[in-house]
Amino acid sequence: MKLIADLHIHSRFSRATSRDMDLPHLAQWAKWKGIDILGTGDFTHPDWFRELSQELEPAGEGVYRYGDTYFLLTCELSAIWSVGGRVRRVHFLILAPDLTAVARINRELSRLGNLAADGRPTFGVSGERLITTVLGACPEAVVIPAHVWTPWYSIFGANSGFDSLEEALGEAARHVFALETGLSSDPAMNWRLSALDRLALVSFSDAHSPARLGREACVFDLPEPSYPALIAAIRERDPNRFLFTVEFFPQEGKYHYDGHRACGVVFSPKETKAHGGRCPVCGRPLTIGVMHRVEALADRPEGFRPPGAIPYRSLVPLEEIIAQALGQGRDTKGVRDEYLKLVSRFGSEFRVLLDLPEEELAPGTPPKILSAIRKVRAGELQIRPGYDGVYGEIRIPLDEGPKELSLF
Repeated sequence: MKLIADLHIHSRFSRATSRDMDLPHLAQWAKWKGIDILGTGDFTHPDWFRELSQELEPAGEGVYRYGDTYFLLTCELSAIWSVGGRVRRVHFLILAPDLTAVARINRELSRLGNLAADGRPTFGVSGERLITTVLGACPEAVVIPAHVWTPWYSIFGANSGFDSLEEALGEAARHVFALETGLSSDPAMNWRLSALDRLALVSFSDAHSPARLGREACVFDLPEPSYPALIAAIRERDPNRFLFTVEFFPQEGKYHYDGHRACGVVFSPKETKAHGGRCPVCGRPLTIGVMHRVEALADRPEGFRPPGAIPYRSLVPLEEIIAQALGQGRDTKGVRDEYLKLVSRFGSEFRVLLDLPEEELAPGTPPKILSAIRKVRAGELQIRPGYDGVYGEIRIPLDEGPKELSLF
């Protein structure tokens, strides 16, 4: 049974999220996207946990249902602590097997901080203590370091991270069997570090609005939707059950390259080194991006692939493809209307992007949009990397029609 899962999202109870991040909108957008299993996000927040407990229906071992969408209980936690004379900030994705387990986890975490302050609560404890607290409350829970390369809030981030999992988490590192690569890196970048070979690499959207669901995801082949089956497929990195990940083009992520947003400076790692790590305009230190950190820690050349590595596919979201084909902004009514026509006609966004051959798409797809989909599938893209909080730009070189627009 093929299942697409996006397990890292946020509810409307997190800062800087859409008010539409509620169960009805999440279920509807999951259907349009083609996502079978969606993380709940934010299960630590008292009000959101209450809604989940009241609205979700049990639908199997460790999974729940709202409408036609399966949900798995998830949240993101932030740990801030000082070590080696530096303040460290690391985010963790937590997966839990059922609502009873979540209640136990929340009870223990409430001893460490205020769970009602934000959907993604922050704790002034080490990552090691946070992991032992979660697993002490529920040994079946899973802890996955989130977006592991972003500069400020991750295990390997240039500004607040570490050079290894063991340095960051001590004895608790043995409990970690998966890492979330984040929008600014893809599996190929992570394959360059032999220290990560024992870990599964997962990708999820970290969506703050419904339309951003599924921009990254994991694709499984499981006998049925269940928490134990999904976790086992990830833990064992079985290519017959964990089929592939869906990836953002990493250059599109807002921390892929180095740079200084205020001065409009964007550098490759080589250029950063040539300038001594400082902005040539104002002289301040550059924000060191994901590619630079990968280069610094890598012990393998670019293009290396470990045996048995789970494959991946890089995609451009359908609304962004439509926007460029029509020469309109992504969030305009014209783009949304065309998007809904296509997902209604063909079943879901992922069916359009991943599954259907061009000859099946052609009869019901406007020619300009079909041409853009064809170019994305062929990798015929022009990409300007993101840096210092600025998303990258992907342009689809259209043969005719309106001038291509920046995606961001």
